[in-house]
Amino acid sequence: MSKQDTTPGTAGAPDDETLALAHALFDAAREGNSALLASYLTAGAPATLTNTAGDSLLMLAAYHGHPETVGLILQHGGDANAANDRGQTPLAGAVFKGYTDVARELLDAGADPDAGTPSARAAAQMFARTEILALLG
Repeated sequence: MSKQDTTPGTAGAPDDETLALAHALFDAAREGNSALLASYLTAGAPATLTNTAGDSLLMLAAYHGHPETVGLILQHGGDANAANDRGQTPLAGAVFKGYTDVARELLDAGADPDAGTPSARAAAQMFARTEILALLG
């Protein structure tokens, strides 16, 4: 990666190459590209990386229904309970979209069904996700 921009007023701002890599990682999470994510996470990219809306790699993978990618991010230190800037958790996102297999991955990793706004439990009740409600206990 290239050196950080040292222009006055931009100290600490990521350079274009760093931003491009971050966007590629967020796209990989959305698309379920576990192979690309695995290579960067193994090389030290943070599994807790978030975008400007506070959406983590885990949130994006969960919301887009990729259980294998969710598991990969969790194995590399992703936080199953990290809420985005709107207070939404990965589990609530998976419940909203009806992804039972993703919900199971997150619950197995310790996701709290009552965390966030709305909580995963509330979303499951609101959208009559009976299979997921059974998982929540």
